[in-house]
Amino acid sequence: MDLLANLGLGFDVALTPVNVLYCFVGVLLGTLVGVLPGIGPTGTVAILLPITFTLEPVTALIMLAGIYYGAQYGGSTSAILINLPGESSSAVTAIDGHQMARQGRAGQALVTAAVGSFFAGSVATLVLAVAAPPLTRIALQFGSAEYFSLIVLGLVASVALAHGSIIKALAMIVLGLLFGMVGQDLYSGQPRFTFGYFELYSGINFVSMAVGVFGVAEILRNLEDEATRSVLVKKIERLWLSKEDIRRIIMPILRATGLGSALGILPGGGHVLASFASYSLEKKLSRNEAEFGKGAIEGVAGPESANNAAAQTSFIPLMTLGIPAHPVMALIIGAFIIHGITPGPNVIRDEPALFWGVIVSMWVGNLLLLILNLPLVGLWVRMLTIPYRVLFPAIITFACIGTYSIGSNAFDIYAIALLGLVGYVLVKLDCEPAPLLLGFVLGPLLEEHLRRAMIISRGDPMTFIERPISAALLAVAVIAIVLSLMPAIRRKREEVFVEED
Repeated sequence: MDLLANLGLGFDVALTPVNVLYCFVGVLLGTLVGVLPGIGPTGTVAILLPITFTLEPVTALIMLAGIYYGAQYGGSTSAILINLPGESSSAVTAIDGHQMARQGRAGQALVTAAVGSFFAGSVATLVLAVAAPPLTRIALQFGSAEYFSLIVLGLVASVALAHGSIIKALAMIVLGLLFGMVGQDLYSGQPRFTFGYFELYSGINFVSMAVGVFGVAEILRNLEDEATRSVLVKKIERLWLSKEDIRRIIMPILRATGLGSALGILPGGGHVLASFASYSLEKKLSRNEAEFGKGAIEGVAGPESANNAAAQTSFIPLMTLGIPAHPVMALIIGAFIIHGITPGPNVIRDEPALFWGVIVSMWVGNLLLLILNLPLVGLWVRMLTIPYRVLFPAIITFACIGTYSIGSNAFDIYAIALLGLVGYVLVKLDCEPAPLLLGFVLGPLLEEHLRRAMIISRGDPMTFIERPISAALLAVAVIAIVLSLMPAIRRKREEVFVEED
């Protein structure tokens, strides 16, 4: 009964006209950035973060969440139509989706992606609604030692699941932790790593970091690939499925929904891992294995359902523990903090309308995606023909205006430019910037809980081992890093990410 009452509160909040409007804006923008192979959902959320400051917290979070899971769907459109994924988790969809388009079956591929995304997103949102309250009650029992160990586990898992070299991912985590230490010491007030700049006394601006490392760096990278984009798709016809198509996609959608819901909570790239794991599973189980890579409809249904389910359940660690599963969740944590809300288990108790309103808005958003995207396929195709060199000046200008409007501080604009160059250099060195942002967001929390736990234990480091939950979390972190370094696991991991590229 409590669940029904809470969902009722959520529907009251999510269905207010202003929240429905911003949910619509979020999923529309998310689909747009997913369709256009450009800055992606992380950069878009970073760039749009400043405009949410004037909104109510629940409205801002509904819009930002809509951008994220809208991009999961939008990425499939460009993957199917032009063999160029707009979002990393849609890379595997391009394998069979584009082959279907070349065979004149783009309509069926797009419908399959839409139906799978809607079903998986809806079920995963129900999983989130059911799982969040008990997990929150468990999290309320955590002390500083447990939170420290949990953050360590999150950072280790993000390293293990990061794209490319584990050593480089670990280096990005450390660099992010160092960036997070800039500013005044939490307890003594002593400035650290400020180099005499008064503007750095309060730390590096979160929005400048996000916009620079993800937005500007991704724009610079995409300018290099402008010449490789071409739209070859034929006119899209037959936006419906035959009985045989329906029979073939039912079980892949069901299996992928369960798989994606489970993998979505993993830190790092759970949604990417889910789509590739689903594709591998369907290829092994399908009676039509020979069709995979040549236009198998199961190769679209499974991955698209998995990555959308994972997109919803990635909110579980965010909403219950205050721990981001990947960079977009880190940005949403930033939105919580900017609006004066401390993310974590207390949100469900202190801000129940916000907590349940955001969850229920995901159902609303998934319905809007289903209604919106199929009728607008023609629009998305035309959008793909816009030269990127026309888009990027407007994107950068908008980002700079939004960032400057927060504190009217020109230093933040300089920081965007500098951090954008840093992000671009990291990309060119094959260093994924996602762990850097996670380290930047979680670094201050890691330091705070480490020092608080040591103060409570009077300087005894054994407190992290003597407390059972803390010890278990640290043990899982050690196992994760050992497994990721094992030769067989490393080879399999490299195969997955090479396939993604």
